This record gives sequence, structure tokens and C-alpha cells, in this order.
Amino acid sequence: MNLIFFGAPGAGKGTQTKIVSGKKNIPVISTGDIFRKTASSSTELGQKVASLINNGKFVPDDIVIEIVKNRLSEDDCKKGFLLDGFPRTIVQGQELDKWLVSKGKKIDKVIFLDISEKNVIGRLASRMVCKVCKREYNIVTLPSKEEGICDICGAALFQREDDKEETIKHRLAVYRMQTQPLIEYYREKGILYTVDGNKTVPEISAEISDLT
Repeated sequence: MNLIFFGAPGAGKGTQTKIVSGKKNIPVISTGDIFRKTASSSTELGQKVASLINNGKFVPDDIVIEIVKNRLSEDDCKKGFLLDGFPRTIVQGQELDKWLVSKGKKIDKVIFLDISEKNVIGRLASRMVCKVCKREYNIVTLPSKEEGICDICGAALFQREDDKEETIKHRLAVYRMQTQPLIEYYREKGILYTVDGNKTVPEISAEISDLT
């Protein structure tokens, strides 16, 4: 099964894709993770991506599409995949569809986590991340056992720069302008399934389980 998880920053895509990945035994393809890995390399592409990210700019469609195609061509994606953070624009969605058709594949379902702006800000402003293993916590809904310390590896937790309130509002504005039109794109294709992202993690997971 090939799935796209879609929604505003903080909608819970990362949490839910990990749950579905474990149940279906298919990989989560996160463009954020791919970008960070690419940016850490010493290649020309890596340096270009690093410069864009460090300056708060979006990676151009052609580079994003190339990186995602390469990742989806790897062996672990043969039985299916979960896309988190891609596509972000209509162009990216169209190019993904064209490429999948050329491979005899398609997107089966798009899971749209619909969440209010108030809850997005509340969630992200409360998010903490482990410096070492990158596990995410939330000081309100999913706190670590010991404040500021990761349950898994014992490393310190920190707040990402893009999780500060002023940055969150900017990210939401960009999301509404560039990414939200994809809702209609996939609705017209008849593969969009809306889930209430304001609910608890278990409630959302149960609803997604019925769809997948």
C-alpha cells in the first residue's frame, strides 16, 4: 500500500506514520529526514540543500522530486511506502503521479489530518526532541519520565527553532498558501480521506487503522 500523510505542521503525521509503518512493515519516507541527511553530506547537492535549509528557504521542486524518486527506488519501498512531508505543492504531486505511473504504481490513499491552528500552536510549542536519538516528546500530552531527559537514551531534550510560536505561525502561513491546494487535488482524484487531527493519538490511530 502506498500512502501519503498530509496535514499542517504539528498535525501528528510523524506519530501516525510510525504507527502504520510498524503495523504494515513498510517504510516512512520523510522529506525532512532526507533533506537533513543530504544536507549533512559533502556533495554539491548536499551543500546546496544545507544552504537553503539554513536560510529558511524551501528546496526547489526539481531537487525535491529527484531526491524523493531516488528514495522510492530503493528496495525497501517495493512493497509500499508512507510519504510524510511530500508532496508540498501541486507540481510535486503531479510529478509524483507521473513517475509512479511510469513504474506501474499509484498512490492508494491520502490521509489528511485536519487540525485547528490553535491546537497546532499548542502542540508544537510544547514539543521537545532528543538531541541524540531524535525521539519526540510533548511536555503536555507526552512528557518524558524525567523532565528534560530522553526515556530511551538518557540524552538531553531541546526545543527546535522551528517549534517556537513566531516560527510556527510563519510555517502555517506557508502551508496554507502552498500545500493546502493539494487537498482539492487529491479530493478530485477520490483518494482523500479526512481524519480529525484534534483527537487523541489513540483515537486518531484507530480511525486511520480502519482506513488502512
